[in-house]
Amino acid sequence: MDRKRELTSVDCAALAGELRAFVGAYHEKSYLYDDDLLRLKLSGPNFGRIELLIEVDDPKRVHTITPDRVPNAPERPPNFAMMLRNRLEGAQLESVEQFEFDRILQLRFERSDDHTTIIAELFGDGNLAVLDETDTVIDSLETVRLQSRTVTPGSQYEFPSARFNPLTVEYETFVERMRQSDADVVRTLATQLNFGGLYGEELCSRAGVPYNQAIGETTDAEFEALYDAVNDLSTRLREGDLDPRLYFETDEQETPVDVTPVPLVEYEDTPGESFDSFNDALEAYFLGLEQEPDEEETGSNRPDFEAEIEKQKRIIQQQEGAIEDFEEDAEAEREKAELLYANYDLVDEVLSTVQDARAAETPWDEIEATLSAGKDQGIPAAEAVRDVDGSEGTVTVQIDDHHIELDADTGVEKNADRLYQEAKRIEGKKAGAEEAIANTREQLEAVKQRREAWEASDGDDGGDGSGETHEDDQEDVDWLTRESIPIRTSEEWYERFRWFTTSDGFLVIGGRNADQNEELVKKYLDRGDLFFHTQAHGAPATILKATGPSEAPPDDISIPESSREEAAQFAISYSTLWKEGKYAGDVYCVGPDQVTKTPESGEYLEKGSFAIRGDRTYYDDTPVGVAVGITCEPETRVIGGPPSAIDGQAETTIEVEPGRYAQNDIAKRLYREFKGRFADDTFVRKVASPDLIQEFLPAGGSRMVEE
Repeated sequence: MDRKRELTSVDCAALAGELRAFVGAYHEKSYLYDDDLLRLKLSGPNFGRIELLIEVDDPKRVHTITPDRVPNAPERPPNFAMMLRNRLEGAQLESVEQFEFDRILQLRFERSDDHTTIIAELFGDGNLAVLDETDTVIDSLETVRLQSRTVTPGSQYEFPSARFNPLTVEYETFVERMRQSDADVVRTLATQLNFGGLYGEELCSRAGVPYNQAIGETTDAEFEALYDAVNDLSTRLREGDLDPRLYFETDEQETPVDVTPVPLVEYEDTPGESFDSFNDALEAYFLGLEQEPDEEETGSNRPDFEAEIEKQKRIIQQQEGAIEDFEEDAEAEREKAELLYANYDLVDEVLSTVQDARAAETPWDEIEATLSAGKDQGIPAAEAVRDVDGSEGTVTVQIDDHHIELDADTGVEKNADRLYQEAKRIEGKKAGAEEAIANTREQLEAVKQRREAWEASDGDDGGDGSGETHEDDQEDVDWLTRESIPIRTSEEWYERFRWFTTSDGFLVIGGRNADQNEELVKKYLDRGDLFFHTQAHGAPATILKATGPSEAPPDDISIPESSREEAAQFAISYSTLWKEGKYAGDVYCVGPDQVTKTPESGEYLEKGSFAIRGDRTYYDDTPVGVAVGITCEPETRVIGGPPSAIDGQAETTIEVEPGRYAQNDIAKRLYREFKGRFADDTFVRKVASPDLIQEFLPAGGSRMVEE
């Protein structure tokens, strides 16, 4: 299990609630260490001494710390720390808030003449920004200049686009968002509802819904169970009803691997320790993380790679045994269900006998006595009964070598269906175990690669002791043949939409649904942009951005025709034409002032639809076309869009066209193909999982062009 190195959105929600207990404390002093760790010293008559740490690089964390564990103050405080001391002298902590459901915490301090807000961004590269009472940036650890937002001294602070907040969603909106997904239940919870993989699995387990169940197969009762699980988690976080846990890997050292604000069903077989507060649990966890020796800094003392390899092999062996057990258990449940149907008359007679007796208000002990007497008389149905449990309302029968517990109030079919559902639930746990074993195998390969790098560095290879010869510094790197590719990622505001960058460097964004179409036009269609749409119903609202949302476009900006054609192909490819198996369609382009939500008299506009006024520029018979690729520099990620744009940006690409494979199936095929192209297959697993690839595929069937 990979060790946690940053807080989740759920963690931030729990942490904000706990830190509000310190509202009213006075700021005493600020310290900055290594340009990424801020320490705030607070105090007050009702609080005593409070030490708060905020780290925004690696790891990304916020928590209080016991005063005797604080790091020694730097000899000369940096300018950032001095600025905070001046701003916060005599100020009191007024509020602690999480921004929406994002990994952003806001600490607001007030004094009589002004107030100051510290923004901790715990995502991407991480950042700390200090704002004045008008939310103007006074200073920040990192200067951010993106098309989407700017964080620099003197600028108005802008939050990233808010992520969907599942903790405040109404039931109808929850179900609507779930049903819009083409993925399975756990991936939908993880990505569309922003819970991430761990809490996606946790909610499935709490609701009793299989991880890999398709959304289309999910019943209303299961949606209600999922919503109840979400609502229960939301209520606990909102009310501060926490029960923090520190979880350990089952090794000799009891290595801490995760810390959570509430106990998780997913970790019920993992050793854990309870804490009185989430802050205490976070302190214990990250203190343990700091004390972990860094293998790359152990100098000439060779790490014990063999012991680590053997440990990973033992874990794999245990996981393989668990998978075998899940397979056997699922098969046993399915075999029981089939036995009920194979012995339908016998089972029906047992159930009918019990149900008739209960209808006559016969006590359970008399029913048991009657069945026992029937067994003595050689009645086959009575002979099959092995147990009668009135407290549970069940009857256990033996068929062949299986003991099958039956719900006495229902028929053969419902009892068999219950067993089939239990088999599916167990298979869902098997899927989780298979994912865990894949992660462990990645860790095993990573240890082997570190061993090879260490051994290679013993020779005079021109390296720096890390076992690498800094291929990154060469002008042309053959990333496909590299044994190890460094992961470099960041989060951008537009990633929740459909998006790509044209071959000329312009951003194109499109809506995934009616809500996003509305949002794009209302918030992101600016002067200088171009709006694209198809004649076909069910196409994304597509915007070719001239500049970022917060930037004023120059009057003389000119968007090349090549970018316009790529935006047109993007609009047609993600429309319903792809799902219908068509290969071309008409697209039109207009300026932002021609797009309106105000209908003419007698005109009605549906949600996500717009009225277009004035002349349009048409791109007739625009061909559909999508390529998916993987980039290795400057960032490692999946990208997708028109082939002419993606081919020049990715290290390797695969082009798709309308075909017979469902969206999730073609995503898996592309994933396997990408893995075969890279020597470092663990790299593909980390940056281009099937669900990430699927985000760039049109709805409907597809196939690889070369097939």
